[in-house]
Amino acid sequence: MLNRLRASPWVRTGLLAVVIAFCGYGLYTEWPQAHAALARLHWYSVAGAALAAAAGAGCFMLAWRAVLADLGSRLSVSSTIRVMFVAQLAKYLPGAVWAFAAQVELGNDYQVSRRRGATSVIIGLSVVLAVALLAAAVALPLTSGSAARQYWWALALTPLILVCLFPPVLGRLLDKALTLVRQLPLEQRPSVGGLARTVGWTALGWLFWGLHAWLLVGDMTGRGSHVLLLAFGAYALAWSAGILVVIFPSGIGPRELALIAALAPVMPRGAALVVALVSRVIMTGSDLAWGSVGIVIGRRTRRANRAHDAAPHDAAPHDSTADGGDNDNGGDNDSRGSSSPLRPRRRASRNWTSRSRSEPAAEWSAAASAPADPGLSSGQAP
Repeated sequence: MLNRLRASPWVRTGLLAVVIAFCGYGLYTEWPQAHAALARLHWYSVAGAALAAAAGAGCFMLAWRAVLADLGSRLSVSSTIRVMFVAQLAKYLPGAVWAFAAQVELGNDYQVSRRRGATSVIIGLSVVLAVALLAAAVALPLTSGSAARQYWWALALTPLILVCLFPPVLGRLLDKALTLVRQLPLEQRPSVGGLARTVGWTALGWLFWGLHAWLLVGDMTGRGSHVLLLAFGAYALAWSAGILVVIFPSGIGPRELALIAALAPVMPRGAALVVALVSRVIMTGSDLAWGSVGIVIGRRTRRANRAHDAAPHDAAPHDSTADGGDNDNGGDNDSRGSSSPLRPRRRASRNWTSRSRSEPAAEWSAAASAPADPGLSSGQAP
């Protein structure tokens, strides 16, 4: 019964409505403090925070691209933008699987098998969560002990996640999970070098997201660099809490509550609520901006595909199995760094069909009635 309630989109929508109502009520009751806090917030701090948020999201995109490359699928940057950020728009829908499923399906458009796509999303999200929890575990005990005590359960997951991300352990866990869901093991396990590149891009992304939080908190408190560590750890904890409490779309509610609790040592509740809401608006704007870029890339790709299909083709037909495509799972082959059009194997099939139909029937009948090669009939090698 409880599992059905968790999976119900109506229950999730209702919880989201309750959270928004409580946030609105909290803003109403804390309006004197919130109004004064808004007056202290400068436009250039908000603009800088928005740029930092977008840059951080771009780094996380490159981190996921590194995971895919390590597993054997190399996508161009433009293709990765389309797959990841268009899919991320689905996380605002009630339900915990829409963004995940969309990212896997969009990746399959670029011949990334669903098995490999799902695995890469899980690894990428686990690395982002591990780096966030590690940052919070280091920063909060030094700056916000009350928040560290209140969210000890989230910080306690840090060692477990780090152990699971060790490449030999991670490879075995992935193979076991795929076996349980009756899937074949991965062709390539995650490597130390691949995970190192992923962690590097993820750490850079968290530096940008920490900068976004510090610009807001520092401008609100006027303390500058003195709140840098607190802002970084507070937002890392808040984001992690929003991810772990999966029942809320995009972590709306748990993230804001955790951020308010972590910022308690340096600002009143009303000001912390303003920071949480402004940060939410900035992050949503970043998702919409990147998602719009991905949509534009998708439209251009479709136009290029239509132009390619309409053009005459004189080349020999393309064998979709010659390059090692995975016909059962959407293809484990990849674009090898190029901005390949969608569904190249289907397009090749259509080209062969149109070419076959365009050849005159007389040519086929002449070929069928032609005498056999005398050299071959006498047993000689061609």
